Amino acid sequence: MAQAEFIYGMHSIAAVLEHEPERILELMVAKGRSDERMNTIVNQARKQGIAVQFVQRKTLDEKSKGEQNQGIIARAKPARVLDEADLDRIIAANEQPFLLILDGVTDPHNLGACLRNADAAGVHAIITPKDNSAAITPVVRKVAVGAAETVPLIQVTNLSRTLKHIQQKGVWVVGTAGEAEQMIYECKMQGAIGLVMGAEGKGMRRLTRETCDELVKLPMAGAVSSLNVSVAAGICLFEIVRQRSFQ
Repeated sequence: MAQAEFIYGMHSIAAVLEHEPERILELMVAKGRSDERMNTIVNQARKQGIAVQFVQRKTLDEKSKGEQNQGIIARAKPARVLDEADLDRIIAANEQPFLLILDGVTDPHNLGACLRNADAAGVHAIITPKDNSAAITPVVRKVAVGAAETVPLIQVTNLSRTLKHIQQKGVWVVGTAGEAEQMIYECKMQGAIGLVMGAEGKGMRRLTRETCDELVKLPMAGAVSSLNVSVAAGICLFEIVRQRSFQ
């Protein structure tokens, strides 16, 4: 049996309680912490038959390894890793699939922020390669403030092959690259679409870039040459949202 994981932060734990309560084995709450938000989570856990322990704050800080835990940690069964078969089901279930593909994003804070952006924009799934990419961790869940439980994260073995596969299913794949000739605002991004973001600095890998149907870039008027990947992803996702709302 896979080792249990720790989930911390109120948003993350509340999201798991709402969507997958069967995963939570127990809650640990800081002694003396009693407010409306905390009491709501504790009461919901107890209704689900989940044990609640009240422990010293130091114990929580040790388990969260220095990350802010907001005075509450859940010990939970690991979430199931989603794969290509899950991606096919998601595409089939949506008339106009909206996908975010992350190529080589290894920082958990960036992945968490991208999940949060994706949730807000209505993305149906995020696709990442299994190797050389951040996976769902307690840090990712904390940064995502609940979006890790609402946006499916699909891990695939071969990203360029997966891009070709979704293209065959009618998904138009748009990649972001500094060397692109057209601005994102000049590209028609409606219908079934997959947005590819590369790692900050390195960008997309060659095979990923060559597989894209189109390449676009953001206008950079200042001295910096690139944006943080989660910031750039947010801008691009909501340009797609804007265009899709007028189609």
